[in-house]
Amino acid sequence: MTTHLAAPLSIVVPMFNEQENVSPLVERVHEALVDYTGAWELLLVDDGSSDATVARVREAREAFGSHVRPIPLTRNFGQTAAMQAGIDLARGEVIVTMDGDLQNDPIDIPRMVDRLLREDLDLVAGWRRDRKDNLWGRKVPSWLANRLIRRLTGVNLHDYGCSLKVFRADVIKGVRLYGEMHRFIPAWLATQTAPSRIAEEAVTHHPRTAGTSKYGLSRTFRVIIDLISVYFFMRFSARPAHFFGLLGSGFGLLGGLGMFYLLVEKMLGHDIGDRPLLLVSILFILIGVQMLTTGVLSEMLSRTYYESRDVRTYHLPARFDLAGENDAFHMPRAGSRSDAGGVASAEEDQA
Repeated sequence: MTTHLAAPLSIVVPMFNEQENVSPLVERVHEALVDYTGAWELLLVDDGSSDATVARVREAREAFGSHVRPIPLTRNFGQTAAMQAGIDLARGEVIVTMDGDLQNDPIDIPRMVDRLLREDLDLVAGWRRDRKDNLWGRKVPSWLANRLIRRLTGVNLHDYGCSLKVFRADVIKGVRLYGEMHRFIPAWLATQTAPSRIAEEAVTHHPRTAGTSKYGLSRTFRVIIDLISVYFFMRFSARPAHFFGLLGSGFGLLGGLGMFYLLVEKMLGHDIGDRPLLLVSILFILIGVQMLTTGVLSEMLSRTYYESRDVRTYHLPARFDLAGENDAFHMPRAGSRSDAGGVASAEEDQA
């Protein structure tokens, strides 16, 4: 890697009950970055482990130096919160996230960082092309989830679930992660930067050799709920009335058509008092009214949020005006009509 591309680097690793993996992980990171010419730090975030993970992290700090930073959370908050804690405390211009189970290989980090800086990207996401996981328990659900996320978010990545990602710090620090949202970081990032500044890189993936997996099919439902939230915030965060208004209009239209049909039936002399369609139509109309009302209230809350906190509905690059190229006005040339008018006005004042 060339010297001018070696930006200060922070590597964030959330860990939960990974005592057997701490020492091998720290060693591999040092081996991978032995030729890295920039400053770097390793943040090991302990997510309330019940084993000796914290003790192993502190031993690694003693053995390797103060650039190995233990970050012990008070209890188990989940991988997303642990990752957010590491990102908040990271000091590098480039931030790398990866799992602590040794399935991600640190050897890929320099190559991904080099691509991020060389191609002026905001995110390089890992792609576990040759994934070493169980077929039906992990690979198939992941494949289906990735296809669904790509279709709903419009960010075309093959592997949203790979934790090995490289970010520009000024971009990722503008994204707040909640729930299980670490899977959707590329989608959240797309709300602040162009999808063209997001790329993916094939990375090495190893089978787990120590510890136990924290993932399972039980997370599928949480992922679906979070995906709905991501879709809403990506499309309608600044205009929620459009989202609820569309739903309300649809229900209201169906209810109105049902009532119109029953009106025709009534005019033809048929009894409609015991028709299930009557109750369904009334229900749809009430749902439509409630949705429209919710849209108005959501719009008011959205405006209050943006105006009270001075939050903008757009994002400028963090380096936008550092060079001062946006602070000049166009000045009129000497002898122009505006100058002549100014001179004439001055002479009139003196007279």
